[in-house]
Amino acid sequence: MATGRTGALALVLPGLLLLAAQVTCEYGMVHVIPEMGDAKGKDYCILFNSQWAHLPHDLNKASLLQLQDQTVSVLCSPSDVPSGGFSNRIPMVMRGNCTFYEKVRLAQINGARGLLIVSREKLVPPGGNRSQYEEIDIPVALLSYTDMLDIGKNFGRLVKVAMYAPNEPVLDYNMVIIFVMAVGTVAIGGYWAGSRDVKKRYMKHKRDDGTEKHDDETVDVTPIMICVFVVMCCSMLVLLYYFYDQLVYMIIGIFCLASSTGLYSCLSPFVRRLPFGKCRVPDNNLPYFHKRPQVRMLLLAVFCISVSVVWGVFRNEDQWAWVLQDALGIAFCLYMLKTIRLPTFKGCTLLLMVLFIYDVFFVFITPFLTKSGTSIMVEVAAGPSDSATHEKLPMVLKVPRLNASPLALCDRPFSLLGFGDILVPGLLVAYCHRFDIQVQSSRVYFVACTIAYGIGLLVTFVALALMQMGQPALLYLVPCTLITSFSVALWRKELTMFWTGSGFAKDLPQPPWVVSSAGCSQPTKDSNASPSQQDPNKDMTSPTFHAEDLSGPSLDPEKGTDADGPTPEPEGSAGHVRDPVVEGSRSPQPWSEKHGARRGRLKACACHRKGTTRCQPHLL
Repeated sequence: MATGRTGALALVLPGLLLLAAQVTCEYGMVHVIPEMGDAKGKDYCILFNSQWAHLPHDLNKASLLQLQDQTVSVLCSPSDVPSGGFSNRIPMVMRGNCTFYEKVRLAQINGARGLLIVSREKLVPPGGNRSQYEEIDIPVALLSYTDMLDIGKNFGRLVKVAMYAPNEPVLDYNMVIIFVMAVGTVAIGGYWAGSRDVKKRYMKHKRDDGTEKHDDETVDVTPIMICVFVVMCCSMLVLLYYFYDQLVYMIIGIFCLASSTGLYSCLSPFVRRLPFGKCRVPDNNLPYFHKRPQVRMLLLAVFCISVSVVWGVFRNEDQWAWVLQDALGIAFCLYMLKTIRLPTFKGCTLLLMVLFIYDVFFVFITPFLTKSGTSIMVEVAAGPSDSATHEKLPMVLKVPRLNASPLALCDRPFSLLGFGDILVPGLLVAYCHRFDIQVQSSRVYFVACTIAYGIGLLVTFVALALMQMGQPALLYLVPCTLITSFSVALWRKELTMFWTGSGFAKDLPQPPWVVSSAGCSQPTKDSNASPSQQDPNKDMTSPTFHAEDLSGPSLDPEKGTDADGPTPEPEGSAGHVRDPVVEGSRSPQPWSEKHGARRGRLKACACHRKGTTRCQPHLL
């Protein structure tokens, strides 16, 4: 059973995962050439709003106009307009003191053919109310202050400019990377979560140090928890919309803590296989250290925290920080898939349908409810344009655009996929894998649901390319995964069991342990009995197994002892085989080798005779 801390973490963190959508930035170029002379021109990056006026895609089709330097003013009142106006020219003014709409409206009234606004801060798309877009028919774009200084240094004050927006491929190569990362995370996380869950049903909770107990904690999601979770998602999203600058650093801190925990959880099984570092810290009274963790696990914890801290410090380094963010994000998703468990397909359907409505509402419906006409989801995911911090939410997989384009001069725009679009369908994939093991269906549910997730993600990319706007990925992922899982259960005539999850506790088949007969002499109750009376097929001789024995250290065949000390004598009689204690299962039943072989799950156990047979069972 999960502790209160883990339960709270598992309930709060997913609420932060559904805040990201694919965002397309409107980058363009301004080509500058000197008005006199034959000097070669140069391109500079601009950020424009295509809803006010479109820019031509080809430089040859763009109008080459004189640039009028008005950076001494902000163009917020008629007094800022020069006496001759801006007849057939493009003024360049400073940002500030009034809205973008007021600047471009004054420029258009006074004959300007376009407007360049110089910004000392980070570039943001110029925007306004939808009703204002119809009044403006000249392009308006933001130019960085550094580029404005470079233009004056290289070309002087008399220059001509042409604004254009070069075409880019509809789908970038980075979509392939995002697809592989997302589908791989769902497949590995679902397989790992399902396998661990079923394995734990065959054994009691292993008594070991606190770190290993933490790894085994899970949270079963109930309908009440789903309702609380959705309310938290809505509240958090609205709060971020109105108080983004105050809450974004809290989200970054939570991500650092959660991602380091997830990275530790993913790497710990591999570190425990290392042959060194098994010694424990000395006895002490320090918090956590009083449990005397192994040195190798302590070093792993330091490494995971260090990786998270490095990302937190250099998170805005666009050249390489996205690699660390993606690695931490994948580890976080795997940890959440292992920790959160949906016990029934009914619960899966409820969760996915509610989040489906949530995603569609905050992407497509909220633009009709906000004054600016923007989607709350997209606004929060991309970061508000008027944010003073210019920070981005880290709960996304992000990959920069990889195609060759003149827009490479701009800050690299990223393609984003929210963690919620991985975690939510991944919970269904994990449930399908657990059900596969229950009914021994050769993983048909797991494979079908994983393929359906991949198809849904491809449909999302196609919709993004066609609509050129942020898409709620759950709009396509939820129908694909739910309908596929439902169809497989209906085709196999297991819909009732699949819907209710019946059998995971009381109807799960008994674990087919097997004792190797070859090379192991079997003791009998009567040592004087004749060989004919010692028929192993009639009476398998084996000690009683307990759950603590199933996960314990392996036996030493030379000494008949465990790696950590002498082997205790088994409990119970040696006249029959007793199954491990399974919580909620029927009374133990003797299992024969023949029955186990029919299940296809037999594996020979290492045995050694020292007065009695000692066998170490193995899970397949």
